[in-house]
Amino acid sequence: MSATVLDPTTALIVVDLQKGIVSLPTAHPTADVVARSAELAAAFRAKGLPVVLVRVTGGAPGRTEGPARGGRPAADWADLVAELDQQDGDIVVTKQQWGAFYGTDLDLQLRRRGVTQVVVTGVATSIGVESTARSAHEHGYHVTVATDAVTDMDEDAHKNSVEKIFPRLGETDTTDAILKLLG
Repeated sequence: MSATVLDPTTALIVVDLQKGIVSLPTAHPTADVVARSAELAAAFRAKGLPVVLVRVTGGAPGRTEGPARGGRPAADWADLVAELDQQDGDIVVTKQQWGAFYGTDLDLQLRRRGVTQVVVTGVATSIGVESTARSAHEHGYHVTVATDAVTDMDEDAHKNSVEKIFPRLGETDTTDAILKLLG
């Protein structure tokens, strides 16, 4: 489905574009995801719309069958990439879970600003991006995912999220199409 409209108060949520994550091997080049996310952030700021920069500094407790992140991360692992050009007016969310809503004040921050829709970008498509998009949908926001501004460590997981999950949560489109809707 193509994106049809952006509400007057739409926020951009950029998920986990931080030094430690963009350096991981992904299905699509993270440089492209970063560049498109930065382009969207600049356009949202120019329109006076909220930009949310999300970073992860921990993980949920509990046993999993999947591999745990090993070792101690580099000191700058959670630093947002410079290309995002973080501004004083940006909302910065530090999360400990996959999604940007759980355990944070993101919903409160958005509601205080009258936000009714979110555009989501970032890494990883099937983890942080999908969890954030699901929660935004559950919180009653209109959701749009910029499908060329997301990537995953696993191509099949990325494809599943883009083709099967995101269309059930909202609309999807390219960065260029979303920029056109933004005007």
